[in-house]
Formats: sequence, C-alpha cells, structure tokens
Amino acid sequence: MQDSNFKQYLNVESTAALKITFLGTGTSQGVPVIACNCSVCSSADRRDKRLRCSVLVEWDGHAIVIDTGPDFRQQMLRNKVKNLDAVVFTHEHKDHLAGLDDIRAFNFFSGKHMDIYANTFVEAALKREFAYIFADDKYPGIPLVNIHSITKEPFRVLDKLFTPIEVTHYRLPVFGYRIDDFAYITDAKTIADEEIEKLKNIDVLVINALRHHVHPSHFNLEEALQFIEIVNPQKAYLTHLSHQMGRHADVEENLPPNVRIAHDGLVIEM
Repeated sequence: MQDSNFKQYLNVESTAALKITFLGTGTSQGVPVIACNCSVCSSADRRDKRLRCSVLVEWDGHAIVIDTGPDFRQQMLRNKVKNLDAVVFTHEHKDHLAGLDDIRAFNFFSGKHMDIYANTFVEAALKREFAYIFADDKYPGIPLVNIHSITKEPFRVLDKLFTPIEVTHYRLPVFGYRIDDFAYITDAKTIADEEIEKLKNIDVLVINALRHHVHPSHFNLEEALQFIEIVNPQKAYLTHLSHQMGRHADVEENLPPNVRIAHDGLVIEM
C-alpha cells in the first residue's frame, strides 16, 4: 500500500501489483448536490467534491474501469487516462453506466473494440439505453464494444481473475468484485453469508456507506462498519457517500484506525 498512514495495517503477500485510483466516490447525485448550500456541498475541502462512483484498476500495463457513470468523460480527462482495456459493470443504474458513449475516444485511438463485462441485467439495460451501439445498421463513429456475459462465476479480464460478489441493492442484484486481495463493493444493502465467504483473508475492502441514517437500499455508516468487522480486512475504505454523511474531515475523525473514507483521486497500490 502507498497510503502511508496505514502501512502498519497491511501485510500484502500477493505478488500481483494492483494500482487502484478512485475516479468517483459519490452517490447518484454527486457532491456537491445541485442547488444545495449545506456545509458539505459548500465545503472548500477538495475531498468533499465527489463525482459518481467508479474506480480505475491497473496492473502490468493494463487498465480497466469498474462502471462508467455520468462523469466518465471528466474522470478520464482529470486522471489523464490514455489507454483502457475493458469496462466491468456492477449493475444497470444510470449513475453506473450513463457515460458509456465516451469509450468511443478509446476506440478511435486504439483501433479496437472495447471489451465490456456485464451480467444479463446490465446487458439488457445497455441494449435499451444505447440501442444505437447495437443496431444492425450502425451510424459511423458510435462506440464499438465486445460484450462478455458474466455470471456469479469467476472470470478473467486479460490475465487477471475477477470474482463476483453478489449483493442486494434493495431488490436488485449488484456485483462487487474481488481482484487478488482487493475487493470493491458498491450499492450494497444485504450480503448473503456465502458471498461474504468469498471475502476471506482480504487485504483491502472498499464498501459503500451512504449516510448516517438508515436507507432502504444502501448501507449506512453503522451497517458498513459492522460489515467491515465481519469481513475483517486489514484496511477498509468507504465510498458511494452522499452529502448527508457529513464533511470528510469530521467523519473520518471518528472511524476505527483501519477504516478511512475514500476521496476522488485517491490512489492505493498493493
């Protein structure tokens, strides 16, 4: 890990090198919220500026993103991403797939179709929301994709194994992913015991925590911390935060020593 505040909590044994960049750590409205003047939305702390949720995962010269939300173009430009091998989707909500059209820039510069990994629900949503991509008579310049259908079974993206972790977002199945000893889970409210088993001996866990008050489809802070205790990672980061969580600095003061709030632009290496 390069997060120097927490090296003492990690003993990474995997020889695989992963670099994780948090492209966005906000919930569906982002932070600041349009027209809101609360202390979080008006904060001068850059950590309180949150685009919609996504991460960039890099290893051995390869790069994939998990989810392409409405801020995908801005995230690629802000983080100077020049090459992208694949997109892996968690679920079909707009704040996780609305930016897919902007992969066409990568098509243009690479001369290749983009590999997309999606379950049947996400695939149906992509074909509905981006029907022009899949039309028989394609308009010039549209995104070019290769869809790979995934289930709860582990699958490979290039040479890296991804293990889906199925969680429930109200009634909607959502995939989190374990990659080596790193796990990324967003939009979770309930997680079955057999899925938690897939997180055994994890080094780094990223988990959603929307706000302090209970929510019908997301972990609140208390539930996220309880889940972290169950999984017992060496280090955990909270993501998918709303402005109702409070200011980054204030909330982080009261977290357990191995738990921190992720912020846009945070990079960890393991």
